[in-house]
Amino acid sequence: MHTSQISPAEAGVPAQAAIPAAPQSPWIYGPVIDLLAGCGAWSAPLLLLAFYASNSSAHGWTVAFYFLALLFNYPHFMATVYRAYHSRGEFEKYRIFTVHTALLLAIAGVATHLWYALLPWIFTLYICWSPWHYTGQNFGLLMMFARRAGVSPTAGERRALHLSFVASFVLLMLSFHTGASGDPLILSLGLPAKFTLPARAVLAVFFVLASGWALLSVSRRSGLRAIFPPMLLVVTQFLWFLLPALIELFSGRDVPQTRYSSGILAVLHSTQYLWITSYYQAREARAAGNTNWKLWRYLVTLFAGGIALFVPGPWIASRLFHADFTASFLTFTALVNIHHFILDGKLWKLRDSRNAQLLLDKQENAASPKDGAQGGLLNAARWLASPAPNARGIRIAAAVLLFCWAGFDQLHFYWSSETGNLTALVRAAKLNPDDSGVQVRVARAEMQAGDQDAAAAALQRAAMVNPGNAAVQEAYGRALIEAGRDADAAAQYTRIIERWPRNADALVNYGLLANKSGHDGEAVDSWQRAVAIDPSQSNAQLYLAQVLDQRGEVQSAARHYRAYLQIVAAHPGEHAAEKTTILAALIKVADADAAGNHWPDAMQGYQAAIRFAEKSDDKTLESLARVHLAELEEKEKDTGGAALNYQRALALDESLSDPRSAASDWTNYGQFLRRERQPERLVLACFFRAESILKANPGEELSAIVQARKESEVRLGAEAALVQRNYEAISSEASKLPLSLFTNPS
Repeated sequence: MHTSQISPAEAGVPAQAAIPAAPQSPWIYGPVIDLLAGCGAWSAPLLLLAFYASNSSAHGWTVAFYFLALLFNYPHFMATVYRAYHSRGEFEKYRIFTVHTALLLAIAGVATHLWYALLPWIFTLYICWSPWHYTGQNFGLLMMFARRAGVSPTAGERRALHLSFVASFVLLMLSFHTGASGDPLILSLGLPAKFTLPARAVLAVFFVLASGWALLSVSRRSGLRAIFPPMLLVVTQFLWFLLPALIELFSGRDVPQTRYSSGILAVLHSTQYLWITSYYQAREARAAGNTNWKLWRYLVTLFAGGIALFVPGPWIASRLFHADFTASFLTFTALVNIHHFILDGKLWKLRDSRNAQLLLDKQENAASPKDGAQGGLLNAARWLASPAPNARGIRIAAAVLLFCWAGFDQLHFYWSSETGNLTALVRAAKLNPDDSGVQVRVARAEMQAGDQDAAAAALQRAAMVNPGNAAVQEAYGRALIEAGRDADAAAQYTRIIERWPRNADALVNYGLLANKSGHDGEAVDSWQRAVAIDPSQSNAQLYLAQVLDQRGEVQSAARHYRAYLQIVAAHPGEHAAEKTTILAALIKVADADAAGNHWPDAMQGYQAAIRFAEKSDDKTLESLARVHLAELEEKEKDTGGAALNYQRALALDESLSDPRSAASDWTNYGQFLRRERQPERLVLACFFRAESILKANPGEELSAIVQARKESEVRLGAEAALVQRNYEAISSEASKLPLSLFTNPS
């Protein structure tokens, strides 16, 4: 049912509150089934169960839902096909949709198999159309129950209910399209939350007020028995549409579009659809004098037909034409849904008096459409549906084949969803090697098992099966890097960049490979292209900064370090493991400010680095930041502050096993003491301390320390030998000098 028209139940009913004679009963199958399935009374417990199951046993719920789709979702699509195609009259009446629209969608399916880039567009259309379809059905059933109970909403009441349902749909669409999409198959408008948040709040309030007013107004001229089913359908609409948005608004947790549109709500909607269509088809058969119509036979037909709509197509496309099974399955799912939405909206056109007569329990004289002239294909179809023994045998054989095929498909899905079970995944891959989704999961399991080559082989198969999927191609490239096959990885990323020149992730990884092979210029060019396309590429900003810093381009490097730090500040949770890198970047930026004589900025930068280091308990970089800050404070004549930071850096060095840093800090402190005209014996003790720390690591640094020590010995004279014998105690004394001894204590 669809809400682009009013509702099938409203056909032929005046817009004003003309109250028709109430039928014998407002119920379809009875109050229990009607309220649970038709009005969605079981929505709350089933949604709660789905939420609990998906969090406590994700794999079990995934498998269970796939089986539920076989039982409910697939047959509900077949119910629309049955209604539109089972008689020539219906077929001809909706020919533009049964033939021409179906052919156009079939062409779209072929095009999508050939050009993967179309899949996100049709899949997004399916995902966004689904809630509108659910809304239409809920609204149509609400109006049907109201009129079956003898309550005809006025034009104003109906308009309020209709607008409230539309508002709930718009609210959900705003949720779907706020910010970037987290699913590569879903395209988002990227609307800013600062605009959509108040709009969603207004729509939620409007839904409650408009639907509440309409129900209250209707209840004034009817009893609880009459108003209860419509009221329950309003609550169902709230649970299906407003509750997810409210959870997102107040908890900050996103509602995944695919989980919403194709998850448990699809099962609830499908059950609701089967409930009403089975009633409709039974009454239509009785009205046409068909006494052989049986509910079980109808349901078996829907079950087999539903399997035929969804299961064989992807398998045939995959095994015969080597199309990617995952992409093919998603394509069939999207296009069958879209055809269902279009056809369903026309089948339940609300001005059709036949719909109203059958759904409102009016007189049983609603004649079926005339079959008219028969064509060869239709004659064959009618013979196949006849009670002839041969036709019956063919039907039974086809049904058995489809049921077996569905069981085979379920087994494949079960094995392919065992993400941590390599044996099961390999079985699924053997059933269908042309399934990129399974090959990717096999690769992950192989990586966890430590077999990088096997992981790369699985991803290579996935990349061959679906060359148009950028994510799969990138995964193959990363697997080649992890397997140490840099030349192959570079060739793979070259192909990716040629096909998707604006793929920033591929440009970043290609730059890494170029840098690793010694082509720094090529690496810098690749990273600069990446940040030009996507400035939020934190890795590219960092790599650029590091390479430019190594070249001595301090200010250019600082610009990229700043960009990296801004990205980190905007998304701290995503960079929680990068504390050391963040600290180093803070110090580098402060160093660049100091080199550019922006001393206040440099001072703030060093202090920020020190605070971050203290919070992160990174004593090595805290020591470095304090030494750099001390050097800057000395330039600003704050010698007391400089002395304090030198001394704190030396204290931090005591707990570290970094001889080069410790020796450098003692040397710098000794030179600082000499510039501050402190006793030469303290200066010499610091040099002796530095030399003793670094004596096991000869090199230029040690040579410079030895030269400084010799010059100090000359200045000190005979007392130098005494200092040499007691340098540890004297250097310890030097590290604890009162700040008041310095010219400008701080």
